[in-house]
Amino acid sequence: MSDTTARRTGRQRRLETREREPLWKNPPLKIDMDVCITCDACFRACPKPFGAIFNHDLDVVIIPELCSGCNKCIDPCPVDCIHPDPDWTPASDQWWAEPENDDPYA
Repeated sequence: MSDTTARRTGRQRRLETREREPLWKNPPLKIDMDVCITCDACFRACPKPFGAIFNHDLDVVIIPELCSGCNKCIDPCPVDCIHPDPDWTPASDQWWAEPENDDPYA
């Protein structure tokens, strides 16, 4: 392993590979946009080492490959619109464009 590879954080590695950490046992979370009021409470609660929540146009999205399923965003949500997503699918290229363009967690 090169020195550069060793210095990358887990999040940087996940951003590059677009793969979820295989050691995470909890499923990633998902936001129900039919209920969400886009208050950004979840965004502020997401731990920076994961940095999984982004504003995507008018929606708020959780990139499942970055979400550890830690549930820290659930309690701050005033409308209870965040839920585990055991049947998650990989994030679209459009969602991945958000951290590439303007990553508030960097």
